[in-house]
Amino acid sequence: MEFKSLVPWRDNKKQLPATHGDYADPFAMFRREMSRVFDDVFDGAGRGLGPVAGGWQGITPTIDVAETEKEVVVTAELPGLEDKDFEVTLAGDVLTIKGEKKAEHEQKSGDAYYMERRFGSFSRSMRLPFEARDEKVDAKYEKGVLTIHVPKPANLQKSVRRIDVKAG
Repeated sequence: MEFKSLVPWRDNKKQLPATHGDYADPFAMFRREMSRVFDDVFDGAGRGLGPVAGGWQGITPTIDVAETEKEVVVTAELPGLEDKDFEVTLAGDVLTIKGEKKAEHEQKSGDAYYMERRFGSFSRSMRLPFEARDEKVDAKYEKGVLTIHVPKPANLQKSVRRIDVKAG
């Protein structure tokens, strides 16, 4: 019996795409993130790349998303990579980061020689709550951290105005 057959949520055909309202619902976001975590664990079983198989941890980058009044800021941890090892694409309201991690470790001690190589591809996509104009998106990579600034369209930007309070 194959292990994947025991996992009821593996049927990707039944999974509906996220709607814009899902991003405002913390429970929907939590459910989606937990599903992704379980998918990552069970996808690695028997292939040598996932946590269950004891393979190379950290192929999929950790991503944080923050929202301000004027923009969405996406931060991805990509330690050990150079800017040529990954690419960032934007298609409508879907932002994608994909690339390949490569690592080599060499150790020599007298007549003994040890060489270890690890390779793995990753891809992370996220749906933004609006369609972004790609010419306005700014991406910077520094010290293993990729930071992407996606400005909100003018109609979604919240205007914040300070109100003077007068004492009684």
